[in-house]
Amino acid sequence: MIVLDASVLIGHLDARDPHHEPATRLLGESDNEPLGASAITLAETLVAPARAEQLDEAKTALVRLGVQELGLGEDVPTQLAKLRDETGRKLPDCSVLAAARRHEGSVASFDDGLCKAARRLGLAVIGG
Repeated sequence: MIVLDASVLIGHLDARDPHHEPATRLLGESDNEPLGASAITLAETLVAPARAEQLDEAKTALVRLGVQELGLGEDVPTQLAKLRDETGRKLPDCSVLAAARRHEGSVASFDDGLCKAARRLGLAVIGG
């Protein structure tokens, strides 16, 4: 399982984004490994398309990529609070970390801070 951060999904969806080419390459080279993201990550990804009235197109693109919405298990508030305390990362990043832990996945991100936090937690990292 590859757990995607919004930086990868936004980069892929927006041809003007500085991460567009590496994000598209990363997703293309996923070797049929399942792709997933937390609901918080998916919401972050859909903000710009919602503003541009292109929400349906963005959601269709995510479906075409095969991105699954990943649950975080039980007692999500406690999990996220502990990760926030342990890593110092904001809650959207903690949702990526929690999803990767729960689904035994690799974190795919272009956010250096998130990648460092993932490595400190013993998670595999792709992209950063």
